[in-house]
Amino acid sequence: MREKRETEYWLAACRLRVAVLLLVVLTAAAAWAQQTDDWQEVYLSMFSINDEEETEWEELCDLLQPLAEHPMDLNQATREELQQLPFLSEQQVSDLLEYLEEARPMRSWMELKMIPSFDWAQQRLLPYFAYISEDSQEAAPTAYTKDRHDLTLTARVPFYKRKGDQNGYLGYRYRHWLKYEYTHDTYLRIGLVGTQDSGEPFMANRNRWGYDTYSYFLQLKQRGRLDNLVIGKYKMATGLGLVMGQSFSLGKMMTLQNMGRQQQTLRPHYSRSAADYFQGAAATLRLSRPLRLTLAASYRPTDATLNDDGTAATLITSGYHRTESEMAKKDNTRMTSGAAALSFRQWGVHAGLNVVYTHLNRSLEPNRQTLYRQHYAHGTDFVNASINYGWHHHLLSVNGETAIDGHGHLATLNAVAVSPTTRLTIMALQRFYSYRYTSLHGHSMSDAGRVQNESGIYLGLRYTPWRHWSLQGYVDYAYHPWARYLVSQSSHSWDLLLQATYQRQHWTVEGRYRGRLRQRDNEDKTMLTANNTHRGRLTITYTPNDTWTAKTLLNVSHYFCQKASNGWLVAQNMGYQQQKLKVQLTAAYFDTDSYDSRIYAYERQLAGNFAYPVYYGQGFRLALSGTWHLNRHLMVAAKVGFTKYFDRSTIGTGLQEIAASHATDLDVQMRWRL
Repeated sequence: MREKRETEYWLAACRLRVAVLLLVVLTAAAAWAQQTDDWQEVYLSMFSINDEEETEWEELCDLLQPLAEHPMDLNQATREELQQLPFLSEQQVSDLLEYLEEARPMRSWMELKMIPSFDWAQQRLLPYFAYISEDSQEAAPTAYTKDRHDLTLTARVPFYKRKGDQNGYLGYRYRHWLKYEYTHDTYLRIGLVGTQDSGEPFMANRNRWGYDTYSYFLQLKQRGRLDNLVIGKYKMATGLGLVMGQSFSLGKMMTLQNMGRQQQTLRPHYSRSAADYFQGAAATLRLSRPLRLTLAASYRPTDATLNDDGTAATLITSGYHRTESEMAKKDNTRMTSGAAALSFRQWGVHAGLNVVYTHLNRSLEPNRQTLYRQHYAHGTDFVNASINYGWHHHLLSVNGETAIDGHGHLATLNAVAVSPTTRLTIMALQRFYSYRYTSLHGHSMSDAGRVQNESGIYLGLRYTPWRHWSLQGYVDYAYHPWARYLVSQSSHSWDLLLQATYQRQHWTVEGRYRGRLRQRDNEDKTMLTANNTHRGRLTITYTPNDTWTAKTLLNVSHYFCQKASNGWLVAQNMGYQQQKLKVQLTAAYFDTDSYDSRIYAYERQLAGNFAYPVYYGQGFRLALSGTWHLNRHLMVAAKVGFTKYFDRSTIGTGLQEIAASHATDLDVQMRWRL
């Protein structure tokens, strides 16, 4: 047995060496290629997504990646376009528009330093999503043309087999997807996405048309009174997300960054996600200068777990169809929806009225005999309505939304942000979500992940005490009057975060602490016990020039619930780029007592891929990636990753189990632009 393991390890090491050698040779051969910037790393170095909010990070990437690929003309940018950028507060949007009104055209990015409310974070991020028009000294991006075709093909090749690959999964172990988009000028977009997860059948079984999941859309913008039209699959958000929050969840860090600004969006569903979208058509009409009306209609299939009587126990959003049981749930339920949103904005005041109705062809009947599910949404027809409101002044911003469901149950979220100086902003947010309130499409700020069964107070602060220093943090208290998963009675929780950043010349140093103090049942379910997690992070980034970048990361965690569990991770990232070559190498070592003290650490992926992997146990991680352009139209990229565990002989459980203590993956990508 020992000799067999040694042989397997030797073979895996050989595969890793071959993959790394191929990657290095290819990147070296393409040293003349064009560099591509990575806004994700810049964003994370500025704001740091919460460790456990991976879903929020995926939604953020889904929102910002198309904006990075289609940058706006800053000299012609509207308030609506700037409000799509979640790292800008209402004050910063207003200040930028006011500056442009007085000093247009802007001729250099250095002019952002003239806007007092813009700190170095916004100054670095904004150029990824905007350009300065050609009549200035800086021209539009060379990739920006009146007509553009953009095709991306991506695949993941695992150098291992899982238990399900040998017996259980319907398809092969390779994962792949494609994205195609056609853009005409600034007003027409047509897109198609095809996705195939590992283990899903391709052009077989119920996937006779190729990929397991498709997304498609046509978008038309700014044509007369038509502000925005999307046909196909799309996402919609109104107010603060209590009724309709498909486009972006209002997480706690994001709330602090944009100071509770409203998220009014209608955009194509241009991602691989199978959750939170509509299928049909939606349009935003400009009735007058301050008044806009959005109408949406949708009919879409969705996956569901069925009860014995044919009703739906749960609606499934994972999108996996790898086994016979998962495939049997595919598209077995139909969802019909209609929505309307009327919005007003003038004189610093904004207000809106929002309504959404959804009908399911199967009655949704979760197991309400379980205490924490007793007030989950059930039935066939669901309606929600809300009013959102707010007022903005350079010293004070007020935002809020109050909603009811079809049974009259209430949810309300209200925020006030005060900026006595350009260096200091203080924010307070109050929320009340009745434990009886239900919304199929609502996603907003919460501690438990649902717009239900929660009351809370949130206090946040952003402060720049000195030129090179910035501080941000929050304290959030939540009370849950009804039972929750693993909590059989009313409970409360605290969430604390403090982050300090020092940036000067070539150095950026960030220190961060986050504590989550929760409650859960003891083993006998007779009383609640403490369920606390403390996490710390120190990041040091050194950029001596435009060629080299070095980043050192130290993560620590401490978990306590009846017994303690500790963990730590240290990682080193090296980046090299010269003219048209970009290579990144990451090495990490981790050691945690258990899954409870797990560590989250961002790892750079290929374009359009997002990962915030979790590490637990003992082991190390190596990753090498390279990106280059063969010419101005064709880009090729690759990434190889290797993980080795020292405390186990297998990885994963169930059909995902790998019969080895190590795993190697190779990602390859080709992008063609014309």
